[in-house]
Amino acid sequence: MVKNALQAQLLKAGLVDNKKAKKLSKQAQHEQRTGQSAEIELKAKIELKQQEKIAKDQSLNMEKQRQLDEKALKASIIQMISQHQIRDTKGDVVYQFIDDAKIKKLYINQQIYNALVAGSLIIAKDHDRYAFLPKELAERINEKMPGFLILQNSEKNEEVTQEEDPYAAYVIPDDLMW
Repeated sequence: MVKNALQAQLLKAGLVDNKKAKKLSKQAQHEQRTGQSAEIELKAKIELKQQEKIAKDQSLNMEKQRQLDEKALKASIIQMISQHQIRDTKGDVVYQFIDDAKIKKLYINQQIYNALVAGSLIIAKDHDRYAFLPKELAERINEKMPGFLILQNSEKNEEVTQEEDPYAAYVIPDDLMW
């Protein structure tokens, strides 16, 4: 009655009854005759795993490519900053600004100081150094990737005063030296 040694052991252990054993053996015979069975399921599982692997690989490749593009963009921005920065800035005028919630102090000449206050020059950060850039170049850099510009005085100078302000006629200059 039982054709399989495994089925006999399962029957002996009481895990399977006669009815279930017959059903399983009939099902196995049917699968053998028709050629179907676990082959189709196995092929489907293999195909599904391959598709999942391909999708995972593509997402990893896209992430790596995005990181490489970002790294290349940072390198090109740093190169632009180093090529176009104003080099002769040493002087005896002190200019103070805020970077990462810390007050920084640079000694620059009067011409650079006037340009910074007027907003035609902008301070950019290149690793641990600060660079003075023309406003147009700094705006292009900021469009490509924000985070390199430290100080832009042009935004502060363009603020509109309120009409009800009693001290609107008394403009306080930014370039006072204490």
